Amino acid sequence: MQKWPATRIAGFIPRKPAQPAVTGAAGLRSQAFYCQLTEILEAFQGFRGMPPAVIRSFIEESLFVMRVILERSNLLKSLNHVHRVVERRNTIPILSNVLLSAEGASLEMKATDLDLEVTEATPAKVERGGATTVPAHLLYDIVRKLSDGAEVMLKTDEDGNAMTVTSGRSSFRLQCLPQSDFPELSAGSFSHIFRLESAALKGLIDKTQFAISTEETRYYLNGIYLHTVEVGGKLKLRSVATDGHRLARAEIDAPAGSEGMPGIIIPRKTVSELQKLVDDPDVAVTTELSDTKIRFTIGSVVLTSKLIDGTFPDYQRVIPTGNDKKLIIDRQSFAAAVDRVSTISSERGRAVKLSINDGQLTLAVNNPDSGSATEELAADYSSDPIEIGFNAKYLLDVAAQLTGSEAKFMLADAGSPTLIHDMADETALYVLMPMRV
Repeated sequence: MQKWPATRIAGFIPRKPAQPAVTGAAGLRSQAFYCQLTEILEAFQGFRGMPPAVIRSFIEESLFVMRVILERSNLLKSLNHVHRVVERRNTIPILSNVLLSAEGASLEMKATDLDLEVTEATPAKVERGGATTVPAHLLYDIVRKLSDGAEVMLKTDEDGNAMTVTSGRSSFRLQCLPQSDFPELSAGSFSHIFRLESAALKGLIDKTQFAISTEETRYYLNGIYLHTVEVGGKLKLRSVATDGHRLARAEIDAPAGSEGMPGIIIPRKTVSELQKLVDDPDVAVTTELSDTKIRFTIGSVVLTSKLIDGTFPDYQRVIPTGNDKKLIIDRQSFAAAVDRVSTISSERGRAVKLSINDGQLTLAVNNPDSGSATEELAADYSSDPIEIGFNAKYLLDVAAQLTGSEAKFMLADAGSPTLIHDMADETALYVLMPMRV
């Protein structure tokens, strides 16, 4: 082995440090660090003659608890999934952080708001395992601004109070909170488990989520009601949402394992996060649920959420069965016309009047402060003339969910709920309450 000059070694290895005189908690930490550093220096006796780079590597491995290297793209993708759960403003500091756990060949990230928890593991080179928590949005913003294709190194200090993020010539030092302070959303046991295609679950969500109520007083309407129901001798998995002014319903064939499941209300925030995660139509989603919690496993992402503790109203009572006036209209032309005439409506009212005669539909908006607007459309209608008003935004929301080229309206009178069907999808149904115009 090559012998290195004693002057070079002496210049790199410090003398034994003086014992700290600080008292209290800080003194205990300093004492622990002093003892560890002393052990490191004593171990240097076996490194005499070794290259400085080897000794420096030994020091780094001794003074850093967790050390992980991973691709920026992988880290950013996972952080993008988990950091959205974290609220921008938190009265509990630990809830602003994301839990990072390095073990084996992956880095697991977890974030929670005590009602919803998202976990994802991403491939990583774990040089030294460990766990810590750092500010979620701050870490996401840092990684988002790093160069594409870069490698990112995460390493925590020996005392666990800070984590260094290094990529190329960039280096960031973030304050940490202890892993032990991070809350665990206890899932408990699940009574039912079934698998769905991602596209099927996305359809149940997309077709109904716009009708979720935002009124906190009626908390039981602040989510999607998911349940099974028998239709024509076949079991269906059905999603329903309503805010009292409109109702949206969608259904698919019930998957194996969903038989006898309890009717559950999935909270609005959970629905929103789930909607972003089911963007790959080829991925199967494993769903586990009980009376109080639900868990979705989508690839490497696990989303666990509490359910709304309440009773969803009997929505079947508001779905009319005797509407006999049928209007068929081109969906795109109708949506564009509603959008145009509603430009002049007041933000508070947003009411648009539909005057339906034989073969013709006239849309009209009258705003005393701004003026008026009308537009005529060709329509397939042969019943008695009718005039009825709707909230323009509600009409546009429904039209955005329809996939066919035509929409079918089933009407009764100016004061009764109207049914809207998607001509290309019989599994979807929408109900709109009329407005006075």
